[in-house]
Amino acid sequence: MKKFALVLGASGEIGRTICRSLAEDGWSIYIHFSNNEKAAQALYRSLSESFPAQEFMLVQGDFSKASGAQLLASQIFNVQAIVFANGQAHYSLLEDTTVEDMDALWRVHVQNPMHLTALLSSKLRAHDVSYVLFIGSIWGEAGSAGEALYAAVKGAQHAFVKSYAKEAALSRIRVNAIAPGIINTTMNSHLSEEELEYILEEIPLGLIGQTTDVAEMVRFYLSGKADYVTGQIIRLNGGWYI
Repeated sequence: MKKFALVLGASGEIGRTICRSLAEDGWSIYIHFSNNEKAAQALYRSLSESFPAQEFMLVQGDFSKASGAQLLASQIFNVQAIVFANGQAHYSLLEDTTVEDMDALWRVHVQNPMHLTALLSSKLRAHDVSYVLFIGSIWGEAGSAGEALYAAVKGAQHAFVKSYAKEAALSRIRVNAIAPGIINTTMNSHLSEEELEYILEEIPLGLIGQTTDVAEMVRFYLSGKADYVTGQIIRLNGGWYI
């Protein structure tokens, strides 16, 4: 019997790597995109060619809009795992942050993910074991100057994970988050060499994380080998924040 995972933000760098890792473990995947349909289609073709026995479906929903979760939920039929790897950072001082910025990030990172989880909860409960997994952030715990808004919505994700894990436990739904530190993606391309060197000096392992580091942790949590874990925020940061 096929097992289906919905990966939000599958067209992004971390999302694409997560999809490939899960496909290698036999998951059929709903490949979600917001606006980058070209990247999602390329991933769909690649996975379909590499794993012909599994199913891969493109699904769309713009989480910056209030209707994003409702639109996406209508495209999902059977699902055992939801991985929230969507969203974007926001760099600005609080005094330069507009109400529109606040509304957009809240919808993308908190409101629509919570609404989608609620809409798909009956489908998750249909399985003996199911999963909700967020890709959170180190800033959701440690905070970050110049990213107060982003840190706030990531902190809200972490709080939701802890609360919903208790609420969903009797329905056999495991709810966790992975909180990466700095990961080698274009989202961090704004950092200068000097800034990167400063960050590396602060990381005990002295390394920047790779998208595969995130994807392999996702693979582990959805493998059935961590089913006694729920309500946890797992730090994936090379020792940067402990």
